[in-house]
Amino acid sequence: MREETKKYGAVAYDIVKDAAEKIGSRLPGSEGEHKFHDYMAEKLREIGIKPVKEEFAVSPRASIGGIPYAGYFGLIMSALVYFALQNYYIWYAMALMGVCFVIWLVCSCFLYKTWFDMFFPQKISCNTYGELLPEDGNYAYTIVLSGHTDTSWTWRHSEHAYKNKDKPIKGVIATYGKVGFGAGCVFFLVAVAIAYAVIYTAATFGGEWSQMAVSGYVKSFAYFNFALRFLPIITAIGSSFVIMWNDKNEENASRGAMDNATGIGLSYAVIKYFKENPDKMPKNCRIIDLNCGSEEAGLRGSMAFTAEHKDDGMLENCWNINIDSVADKDYFEVVIKDDWQGCRFDKDLEEMFKATFSELEIESKTNGCIHNPVGGCDSTPMTRAGIKSVTFAAQNPMLTYYYHTWRDMPDRFEPETVNLGLDVVLGVIDKIDQFQQANGFNGVNH
Repeated sequence: MREETKKYGAVAYDIVKDAAEKIGSRLPGSEGEHKFHDYMAEKLREIGIKPVKEEFAVSPRASIGGIPYAGYFGLIMSALVYFALQNYYIWYAMALMGVCFVIWLVCSCFLYKTWFDMFFPQKISCNTYGELLPEDGNYAYTIVLSGHTDTSWTWRHSEHAYKNKDKPIKGVIATYGKVGFGAGCVFFLVAVAIAYAVIYTAATFGGEWSQMAVSGYVKSFAYFNFALRFLPIITAIGSSFVIMWNDKNEENASRGAMDNATGIGLSYAVIKYFKENPDKMPKNCRIIDLNCGSEEAGLRGSMAFTAEHKDDGMLENCWNINIDSVADKDYFEVVIKDDWQGCRFDKDLEEMFKATFSELEIESKTNGCIHNPVGGCDSTPMTRAGIKSVTFAAQNPMLTYYYHTWRDMPDRFEPETVNLGLDVVLGVIDKIDQFQQANGFNGVNH
């Protein structure tokens, strides 16, 4: 940690502590999230930067917050099996329900589409940002430093893995084993309903094998019918594991020290550093500290921000350093792709981060680079809006007892890790400055 930036690293860590210990859980659209936005707005005012708040509607349960609904759906389907065995028309209703369910699950929970948000209860969330301009007020490009203010519902199975915190493999097996089994049960029920609907339809239209099957002459079909008298008990148990995935009690939600008060704290520390050291500002650069709301509800804050500013010039010649979870000192990394979202992030920024890691002699167990294997991060909406973006993290990518649980507290990690994260971001900003000057401040967008 450089001596000149040490106090700014301390500022970032103080924000982390206040967020987790004083404000606490900050679910999308919740009172806690709004308190954190007010807190950060006041922080910006303290250094002479005017905060701008932009509100938007969010449906927290329309995305990953609605995963327990899949478990309830599995319970309902398990019970309906017994009725369908007596009246085959019920298979048709179950098949239709199953198709609709899978479409919602894939589009909303996996791909973060907003198509179904209107069918879920809405809350008001917001984005809060502040701008730092060069002393002469003129700029040719913009660097947006972003982090998300909200936290996740506690993932019960992850929290239960705390007893195996010294044996992470066992924790992962316990977590993924339960949820994977439950998800398999739900999809199994959907597949069975569709298969039976197809078989009975084929029998109606003269399909020979289907007619023989429903008449009891196909032994395998008869055996499976018999097994269906017992399988719903198993699928109901599995579905219950899915219901348990998110703790519905908001008081038990994640405190979000790592994820993502660290991103918020570091973004603020950077803009405070340049505000108090104007001679260090990148040439012809505007810097924006963006506090994004409702990332855990499907990247809704960054979606709202890019939609709000797509036509006003703010996003022209723009770079985004999205900071999300800087706490695990052995896992400094640049996230270069959201696999589920099918979005590849900026290669120039990727190389800048890797070069900075090397200069700071940072050794990482992930070799300084990962794909985001599940969900998504705020770099996806930024990239799709034409902004050069990557996500910077220092987080163990293995599912751990503190990830998305109330155990995500600041006493789990060292202030020095956050301090080093600040040096990384400042090092990358230096490289963006060099890149812009070398390229005449033009033409950087893909």
